[in-house]
Amino acid sequence: MRKLSTDELNRISVIEFKETQKIPVILILDNLRSLSNIGSIFRTADAFIIEKILLTGITATPPHREIQKTALGATESVDWQYFGTTIEAVQRLKADGIKIFAVEQAEDSVMLDAFSFDFNSKCALIFGNEVKGVDEEAMQWVDGCIEIPQFGTKHSLNVSITAGIVIWEVFQQFQKKF
Repeated sequence: MRKLSTDELNRISVIEFKETQKIPVILILDNLRSLSNIGSIFRTADAFIIEKILLTGITATPPHREIQKTALGATESVDWQYFGTTIEAVQRLKADGIKIFAVEQAEDSVMLDAFSFDFNSKCALIFGNEVKGVDEEAMQWVDGCIEIPQFGTKHSLNVSITAGIVIWEVFQQFQKKF
């Protein structure tokens, strides 16, 4: 077995990425503190052609050296926008008819392995603060809640890991439908 070289990976350019059809999913990063988490989520969004990321509240915005360490340039390929509050972002999306789902442990949440994404229209996924989770006020606006099944003692995952798991599931479901 031999590892592939960078040239053999046939990566597309940023320009080609911008022109590629995206998965109609918007990620909302709700007051994330860690610049590494932000960068990791950008990089995962790039890897799986997610449409856009909305950064809210205290979530840092590119360009930022610490975000770039983990994003590795994905802040240039993935479209993003900043909102002062998560509620502002949610209300804007709701006005555009976009369904919003929190990724959170909550009453009546649907386990990720039982959730079906509807790719006929856009949806948004809210990923919450590393300590507080998804903003309580934002939870009042969501159309549903998705939870990742967990079986260990901690019942919590790092937000960038959570995003990776959910984005992978989105990507797999998208590939099966298209």
